[in-house]
Amino acid sequence: MAKDKKNTQPKVHPDLDGFQISIDKFGQIQSSLPIEKLNEFLNKNVDDKKLRHRDDIDK
Repeated sequence: MAKDKKNTQPKVHPDLDGFQISIDKFGQIQSSLPIEKLNEFLNKNVDDKKLRHRDDIDK
């Protein structure tokens, strides 16, 4: 007998609670957050390994 699939939401960062993203039939990205806010979150919380060695970038 197969296990039943649970319809649970994934664990997410509190700043991204309620974030939904999808691609419509024309290939355009539809998001529930503005791109500027998403980029700000990523810049603050994700380490960019290409920019680690640069001294002119503020952390």
